[in-house]
Amino acid sequence: MSSPHTSLDLTLDGGALTAQLVDFPSVSGDEQALADAVEAALRAYPHLRVDRYGNNVVARTNLGRAERVLLAGHLDTVPIADNVPSHVEGDLLYGCGTSDMKSGVAVQLRLAATLPEPNRDLTFVFYDCEEIEASRNGLGHLAAQHPDWLAADFAVLLEPSGAMVEGGCQGTLRVQVRLTGVRSHVARSWLGDNAIHHAAEVLGRLVSYRPRRVEIDGLEYREGLNAVRIDGGVAGNVIPDECVVTVNFRYAPDRSQADAEAHVREVFEGYEITVTDSAPGALPGLGQPAAQAFLAATGGQARAKFGWTDVARFSALGVPAVNYGPGDPNLAHKREEHCSLAAIGEVEERLRSWLTGS
Repeated sequence: MSSPHTSLDLTLDGGALTAQLVDFPSVSGDEQALADAVEAALRAYPHLRVDRYGNNVVARTNLGRAERVLLAGHLDTVPIADNVPSHVEGDLLYGCGTSDMKSGVAVQLRLAATLPEPNRDLTFVFYDCEEIEASRNGLGHLAAQHPDWLAADFAVLLEPSGAMVEGGCQGTLRVQVRLTGVRSHVARSWLGDNAIHHAAEVLGRLVSYRPRRVEIDGLEYREGLNAVRIDGGVAGNVIPDECVVTVNFRYAPDRSQADAEAHVREVFEGYEITVTDSAPGALPGLGQPAAQAFLAATGGQARAKFGWTDVARFSALGVPAVNYGPGDPNLAHKREEHCSLAAIGEVEERLRSWLTGS
């Protein structure tokens, strides 16, 4: 789907700018047109230094302030589900990415354009490929190739959080459980051994699994271990000799990646396990002074982040980070995805007040 736009107007209010961003299709791996528009729009503002690496755009103020705050958001979305272009119904803006996370990106762009004299130096990061495998994540590429661009005292990731601070994030681990059998003709099935049938025990272990609930810094994290895909079968008249069950483990940030992998291997003891994707969680760190100040400025309440987000990457860089954005995380990736226009304005104004001292 081509975009009706070739440029972005950062003088629009947050809701209208979100709609313009949504109408720039940018499914993971196809962000170049939007990255071009973001770069061009930001270069129009002389108070910003703008750099680019691939389809990742970084804009910074250099005012010599005592503290630097980084605001980050990803440009990509999951595949479009007949929900572009955007449309408005009352206070709700509908469309792919409205919640996750083009409303947050709109807030970033608005602040970048309209805060030439913030009370802290600001870095704005717009990156690609967040919604797919970790190896392609643009923020990860920036951390590896240009870590100085990400230097900050505190970071805010504008992932959907329902306009509430969400601390830390869960880790994510994806594995393949491989089942084997013996191939034969279905007419003589007793000569074979059906690998797909062996998946029953694997699924049974998942059904009986009881995930943990863990409290950290006063926030409750809920783990989950779930089958997300099954592959198997040769032909309609063949007993299959292989079946693969793909399982995703979302785990609390008190587990390391190694701990998470060991736990999954224990659950599926006796089976061949292959790790296909892994990313660590991040502890909430709400006791740190920068996080406390931000929490006070945005209403004083926080909850656990159940999904994985790139706060984990900032944590690995030694930068305290939280999630705070206007979208509703429960609507992310849904066909009926939408975002409240009022929430977009609320998040922008709270951040503006924090960054100007007003």
